[in-house]
Amino acid sequence: MRYETHMSLPPLFDRLRLPVIGSPLFIISGPDLVIAQCKAGIVGSFPALNARPQALLDEWLHRITEELAQHNRDNPDRPAAPFAVNQIVHRSNERLEADLATCAKWQVPIVITSLGAREDLNQAVHGWGGITLHDIIDDRFARKAIEKGADGLIAVAAGAGGHAGRLSPFALVQEIRQWFSGPLALSGSIATGDAVLAAQAMGADLAYIGSPFIATDEANAEPAYKQGIVAGKAADIVYSNLFTGVHGNYLRSSIEAAGMDPDNLPEGDLKAMNFGTGNGSKAKAWKDIWGSGQGIGVIDKVEPVAVRIDRLEREYLAARKRLAL
Repeated sequence: MRYETHMSLPPLFDRLRLPVIGSPLFIISGPDLVIAQCKAGIVGSFPALNARPQALLDEWLHRITEELAQHNRDNPDRPAAPFAVNQIVHRSNERLEADLATCAKWQVPIVITSLGAREDLNQAVHGWGGITLHDIIDDRFARKAIEKGADGLIAVAAGAGGHAGRLSPFALVQEIRQWFSGPLALSGSIATGDAVLAAQAMGADLAYIGSPFIATDEANAEPAYKQGIVAGKAADIVYSNLFTGVHGNYLRSSIEAAGMDPDNLPEGDLKAMNFGTGNGSKAKAWKDIWGSGQGIGVIDKVEPVAVRIDRLEREYLAARKRLAL
C-alpha cells in the first residue's frame, strides 16, 4: 500500500508498507535487524562501519541482497522494502572509499550520508542507480547538502537519538519546505504510528525511527541496553558532546554506570572526533555509553521487529481514521 506523501518519492519507495525508515544504529544495526525491517515493510539501514573488518561489509550486503530477493520471490504480493547503508563522510573515516566500492558492487539502493556532504560521493551513488539522503540539523546544512547533489534530506530534530540537533521539528521542517520539495524524512522522538502521521502532516514524507528498534529481538544490543530503553523516559535522556565531539542524546543510566555524573559532564572536543578503523577510546565510548532518543517512554517491552511494525501500522491507520484522512 502506498501512502500519501508531500511530494512524489522515487519509485523504490513504492514497496513501503509504512512511510518509515529504520535509522542506522551504530553497533546495533546489522543484517538481522535490517532484513527484519525490510521484510516487515519499512526501509532497514545500517552504518557501513558496523561491519568490522571492512571485508565483512561485502558478506553483509551479499546476505541482505540474497535474503530480500528470496523473500520477494516467495511473497510477490508483499515485497520487501529497500535497504540503506549509512556512510560517515567525516575525514577521519579512512574506510569511506573502500566501503563505497563495496556498495557499488552490490548496487545499494539508498545511501545515507552523515557528518559531511560530498558531490563526488553523490555522483558515485547516482552512477549505480542509487539515491542519497543526507542527514542535517539545520537549514544551512540542508542547503549545502542539496547544492552538492543529495537527492533528499533527513531532518534530525531535537529529541533524536545519537547525534541530534537542537531545533524543534516544526521549525526545521517548515524552513526546509519553503525551498525544497524533494524527499524529506524527519527524525526525533517518533515512536508511534500517530507520530509517523504527524511527521507527514507537518510536511515530511517519511518518519525516521531508531530508538524503538533497539528494544527488539533482532537488534545487536546488550540485554541491559534493551532493558534501559524499556525502562527509560524522556527525562532519562542526556544531551552532551563529550563522547564524540558532536552533541547527541544518551541514556542517563549508562553514563552513571560508566562512573560519570550526567548533570556535570565536561565539554567534548570536535577535533577529537574519530571514525577510524581502530579500537580506540571513541569506539569504546560508543559501546559503553548508550544512545537513545526522547521517544522511548512508550516502549514497554522487547519484542520482534515484525510485531513492533505491526503495532506502528495499526496506530498509523487508527490515527488516519480518527482524523478522517
